[in-house]
Order: sequence, then structure tokens, then C-alpha cells
Amino acid sequence: MTNEGYSETMDATAETQKICDELKDDVERRTQKTYVDYKALKYRQKLDDAGTTFLIKVHVGGDDHLHLKILQNPAGTKIILLDLQEKHGKDDPIIPF
Repeated sequence: MTNEGYSETMDATAETQKICDELKDDVERRTQKTYVDYKALKYRQKLDDAGTTFLIKVHVGGDDHLHLKILQNPAGTKIILLDLQEKHGKDDPIIPF
């Protein structure tokens, strides 16, 4: 584990893509944009009593990437978009926010 208890950065999985897909409407509402491209590329995670917090880098077209902060409850039955950051590049590290 590294800063703030998050894992090292890993390649996105089918699970992380599914989580992102479930929150796509929320992401589009917050950014006031519609995304045709929306692919999870990399992620970090942290486990604690509240559940699993994910930091996920999502490619949204061209050179544009979002960083999403998502909480999944311990049972894995509920996911919440906690925060997001826009205007990230492909090579920007995923830093806890």
C-alpha cells in the first residue's frame, strides 16, 4: 500500500469498467457532458470499514481523461460517485483526492 492506504496503480478490470458504467449518468450530470468514449484504464483501491474506495482513470475521448473517486459498500451492493477530476492526461498519475 502507498499514500493514504491506496494500492499501487493497476490495469482496469471488467469489474472496474462495470462500476464506471453504472455511474456514467452521474458522471455526465456532474460534468455536463455526454461521453461516447468511456473506458476505465487504470485504478487504485483502498479497503476500510466503509467499503472499497476506488480511484479510476477513465478515457473519455481524444486526450481527455477523468479521475473518478467511487465508494462501494462492504457488501458490494451499492456504489456512490464521491468526486471526480477533469482535464487529466493519459500519463497523469492517479493521486488520492
